[in-house]
Order: sequence, then C-alpha cells, then structure tokens
Amino acid sequence: MPARIKVCLWAGTGPAPTRFNKRSNFRKNMQTKINWQKVDNLLPVIVQNIHTAEVLMLGYMNQDALAKTLEERRVTFFSRTKNRLWTKGETSGHFLNVVDMSLDCDNDTLLIFADPIGETCHTGAESCFHQFEQQAVQNGIFFAKLERMLAERKKADPESSYTAKLYAKGTKKIAQKVGEEAVETVIAAISKDKEELVSETADLLYHLTVLLHDSNLEWADVMAKLQERHQGIGLHPEGSNK
Repeated sequence: MPARIKVCLWAGTGPAPTRFNKRSNFRKNMQTKINWQKVDNLLPVIVQNIHTAEVLMLGYMNQDALAKTLEERRVTFFSRTKNRLWTKGETSGHFLNVVDMSLDCDNDTLLIFADPIGETCHTGAESCFHQFEQQAVQNGIFFAKLERMLAERKKADPESSYTAKLYAKGTKKIAQKVGEEAVETVIAAISKDKEELVSETADLLYHLTVLLHDSNLEWADVMAKLQERHQGIGLHPEGSNK
C-alpha cells in the first residue's frame, strides 16, 4: 500500500518551490531522492492549481510516470485500474501542465503545482474534491477565482458587464470608486453596523481588485509586500514593523 500522505499544501500566499525546469538538477536528482521502496514503487502525488491553490486531484506515479511527467511537463500517473501509464487529459484534452513541484520532507510524497486546461474532475467540476459540507472551506479558493474572472473582464466589451464598463472608464474613475467605498466602509464601522460593514468591505475589495488589475497588479503583489514586512525586510513607512 502507498505510504500515508502527509505533505503540506501551498495556501497560495507563500513562496512556491523553484520554477520547474526539465533541464535543471532538480529533474536529475528527483528520482534518486524518492524513497521508492517505502512507497512500494507508487508515489502519492497531489496536484494543486497554481492560480487558485485549489487541490485538483490525487494520483500515483511509478518511476516511468514520473520520468514522463518531467520530460513532457504534463502530469502522467500510473493507473492502477488500467495497469498502464495514463496522462491526465489524454482523452478529454484537460491536461495538467506542470509549473512547479516539490517532494515533502520525507521524500515519499510529491506536490505538483499545475496550470489546468479545462476541468480536472470527470464530473465536470474543476476539482475532484468538491463535496465540502461547509462553504467556508473554499472561501480562499472562491476569492482567487473571482480575481481571475475580474481580470478577464478587462478585455471584455464594456457593454457586457459593470466591471468591463468600469475598466473602460479608466484609472481615475476606478480610483474614485475605491475612495467612495472606503469612506462608506469607515462610516459603517463607526456606526457599529456589522452587516453594513461586511457589505461595504465586499464592495471595497471588489473595486480595489479592479484598481489593481487596471494598474497591471494583482493581490499576489500585495501579499508579497505583506510577507516582506512581516519578515522584517521592509519596514512600515512610519518606522514600525507591522
């Protein structure tokens, strides 16, 4: 039986492993580092969406499947039911293109960050893990998907949606909306109106996201700055490390 999976998943806000490069020493050393005997020659592999950090699926690789994955940069598993190598998407076209990958600390589980082409699950869902009982589990994933959707509206017909129309009006108008929503958020907070505060904060985040995209930035840039400050590398302008 494969070893128990105990890898730490990427939350989408921290630094990912080194960019995958099939000519790197990482590729050369990968198979020799894996404890193949411990995993009975079937390495557990978790695949995450590089854009949203959503866990897409779990599969298993033997040495040939890993070699094929490293060479072609598309996730290939060893199918225990078909008893052969199986490239995800070979029939549907919904491939998992490899971006990054990392072994866990015991070298017996692999985490792959992939850029998925289409849905991953055979049910049509984006992830094979989509049966959570509590929606809160997926809140972070929802926000990441929302950000991507808003970014796509930047190129859309201004008449197709409010977001596309806002992009078309330009930076000044978007910034003005951010200012208006910020003031309304402050008023809601001072009024101790929690429901209104949640609503205005949602509006503020939405317009801030549009403003970032209008400036060719995204929330990942903001998160990187927060991490920098947290680690003490960059100090707050007022001099205190927040």
